[in-house]
Amino acid sequence: MDIIERVRQCTVCRGNLPFEPRPVIQGLPTAKILIAGQAPSLSVQKTGIPFNDASGRRLREWLGVTEAQFYDPALFAIVPMAFCYPGKGKSGDLPPPKICAQTWRAPLLAAFDQIELTILIGQYAQSYHLADFVSVSQAVTDWKAGLPGQIALPHPSPRNQLWVRKRPWFEAEVLPALKARVRDVLGDLE
Repeated sequence: MDIIERVRQCTVCRGNLPFEPRPVIQGLPTAKILIAGQAPSLSVQKTGIPFNDASGRRLREWLGVTEAQFYDPALFAIVPMAFCYPGKGKSGDLPPPKICAQTWRAPLLAAFDQIELTILIGQYAQSYHLADFVSVSQAVTDWKAGLPGQIALPHPSPRNQLWVRKRPWFEAEVLPALKARVRDVLGDLE
């Protein structure tokens, strides 16, 4: 059984989640772009499709890819810090349970050995992957430092519209560079 199937069958959090475990992950060893997110939303938990929500629509816009391209596991590995919906907190979803990353992150990253671009979405992915992580704002401000191999983004949730609006440089500079890098990695997919 390969690592993806082992993750899909994981039940390590059973009893600590609001639902039965339903790990959501996507990818093949040939994937070229790794999306390191936080944890599935409630709608993703229900459908089993990663980023099958408003955040996903916005992320696909940011990347400049179609839905078909985004959901092609040979192109995109979608590997969140936790694979099941963690539940609702006071101001949004709860943080991803650390046990997921502790159990699965290293073997999963080793399995994706053709990744050319890692997209770090939100504080949990950034704090795991960036040794000098201070904040999402700082990581995104320093977006050029990680290229061509990685880039930090805020979470594409509609809840972050104010963050984006207060930083016009994000849409003016970061998103065009991100789209160009994605096109460079994936080549002509038309």
